[in-house]
Amino acid sequence: MAADILALAVSGVRDLQPYQPGKSIEELEREYGIRDAVKLASNENPLGASPRAIAAAREALNDAMRYPDGNGSHLKAALANKLGVATNQITLGNGSNDILELVTRAFVSPDNEVIYSEHAFAVYPIVTRAVGARAAVTKAGNWGHDLEAMRKSVTARTRLVFIANPNNPTGTWLPADELEEFIDGLPEHVLVVVDEAYFEYVQEPGYPDTVKWVGRFPNLLVTRTFSKIHGLAGLRIGYGIAGAALTEVLNRVRQPFNVNSVALAAARAALEDTQHVEHSIQLNREGMRQLTEAFDAMGLGYIPSAGNFVCLDMSRPAAPVFQALLSHGVIVRPVDNYGMPNHLRVTVGLPEENERFIEALKKIVGEG
Repeated sequence: MAADILALAVSGVRDLQPYQPGKSIEELEREYGIRDAVKLASNENPLGASPRAIAAAREALNDAMRYPDGNGSHLKAALANKLGVATNQITLGNGSNDILELVTRAFVSPDNEVIYSEHAFAVYPIVTRAVGARAAVTKAGNWGHDLEAMRKSVTARTRLVFIANPNNPTGTWLPADELEEFIDGLPEHVLVVVDEAYFEYVQEPGYPDTVKWVGRFPNLLVTRTFSKIHGLAGLRIGYGIAGAALTEVLNRVRQPFNVNSVALAAARAALEDTQHVEHSIQLNREGMRQLTEAFDAMGLGYIPSAGNFVCLDMSRPAAPVFQALLSHGVIVRPVDNYGMPNHLRVTVGLPEENERFIEALKKIVGEG
């Protein structure tokens, strides 16, 4: 008799559903016979990667037969210089998701609890359940993290708290004073991960630079990525910053050569191209205004966002609107899996991509 493979999996994994990535341009064009599709679904930088990063990546391919620097020494040195930390406070990962998994594997057992918010990043429940821990999901406040609710959820079994700032998919953010007070009030046995994948895009006064706090809070881990503003999502590289003791534990479970040579070279070059980053910030600011002004004109609600995306409230099930947009060659992201069935997450694109989406949405809303 054939074995029940699912029954052999650990209990947490049995309850998980595989992560569903957004629809690709190639898939849409094949299904609908469209040749000029627009993707505004995955919070990618519409400018792409820095030309300097692309050149460095191409150069690195010449040594593709060699294993990468397992310590990522050159990139760590560049990050340490930019961030004002020591190299032994930096952990490199295969995307910042890798760091989220490392900290969970290193510190969380089936006897522990992990706290994260409703409507928070999908990776938090994945890594929590994969290690068999209990998930304590707190209710959101105004679509964002309710720190008081999270504080009240802490127990003797709590080992880890995930906070996305800004949050994906809602774009909400926490000010420095509130977040600092929350971290300061945690008991010693609780670690807190502040996930700052969209850090560079935030222009809000009062938004914290939590890297400056790691020297004061030995239980704090900050994660960032090269996938978003640096446009290197396809190379999968991110990093974590923490105290030396926490970082040393992460490196005990980090796989050898978890970051490839091409990603290491491209990321180092991307750090140096500040002009590309500034251009990306400006484009995002103008694109966000373009989208939200159009929503206002159509009478559609949305959640104010500090990232490079915005959640549009259709005030009705959004799945039919998502499908209709596909027929117009526009890919956005439905977020019903985040408990938001009436919302669509829209990435800020190039001006012409935003306009393509807006015109398609006007037709769909008019027809509805």
